[in-house]
Amino acid sequence: MTFSWIKYIPLPILQGLVAVCAFICHTFGLSIYRSITANLTLIYPDMPDNERHALAKTILKNQLMNTVESLRTWSMPPEWSIRQITKVHHSEILQAGFEHPNGMLLIVPHLGVWELMNAWVSQYGKLTIMYKPVKNPQIDRFMRDSRERIQASLVPTDATGVKAIFKTLKAGGFSVLLPDHVPDDSGGVVAPFFGIETMTGTLATKLAAKTGCALVGLSCIKRSDGDGYEVFCYALDDERLYSKDALESTTALNEAMQAIIEPHFTHYMWGYRRFKGTPLMQNPYLLPPHELKTLAIKLQQRTRAS
Repeated sequence: MTFSWIKYIPLPILQGLVAVCAFICHTFGLSIYRSITANLTLIYPDMPDNERHALAKTILKNQLMNTVESLRTWSMPPEWSIRQITKVHHSEILQAGFEHPNGMLLIVPHLGVWELMNAWVSQYGKLTIMYKPVKNPQIDRFMRDSRERIQASLVPTDATGVKAIFKTLKAGGFSVLLPDHVPDDSGGVVAPFFGIETMTGTLATKLAAKTGCALVGLSCIKRSDGDGYEVFCYALDDERLYSKDALESTTALNEAMQAIIEPHFTHYMWGYRRFKGTPLMQNPYLLPPHELKTLAIKLQQRTRAS
């Protein structure tokens, strides 16, 4: 089966392959590296170019390695994934979420190896996950098999899926959302993320407002000593997250995700074009670096003056 072979490759060899791929990506300026540098330019326009490129290389290597680790997770049994979690920070927050009468919505940014965490959290109950089939049928089957092994309930990314998550929460269950993607215009509002006004999904906060569920942030990061992974739990208890005002609630959600991301900034998926939905400029990822930097500095100055 597609990618199932990856479980037989020793980790040092995978790390070596990732290092080679990262070198190729930044040497030849491939799309993923350009996206990372563009995102860093937007949020840190005053950063010296040499520092930005050094940071981008670290992020690139981490993102590629996290992707490989996700593939390994999909190819391994759930018990293997659970054993990789060697430390959990503030587990009492997660436990309180499980006990909440209105259910719990796990807020998980594209940070670290979130696929590993799916298996770990599923040992505490049946997890409901929104799932959008990928175009390649073999890869789609590979991913679905992995999630079915953890006995997750897969629901579509449409109104049917939203109803299923709503039903799960009303029954006191729990679901997971990765709300830092770029939604369709009908599914989001423009709100600041790392200081950049950008299209932001409203599903998570709408569900919170309707159900009164617990909101808990989670991240799963490779330990610096190489001894497995650490899970970090965050209590998302800002009252604005439950506001029926979409701009207020999504702004609070982006602030919460930023607080989760910042301690592990280099493990975030900055290769994703998160700001392509910004109204502040045409698609920033199509601009030459010097033009993007000039615009980013102007935006920063405007924000400071307001």
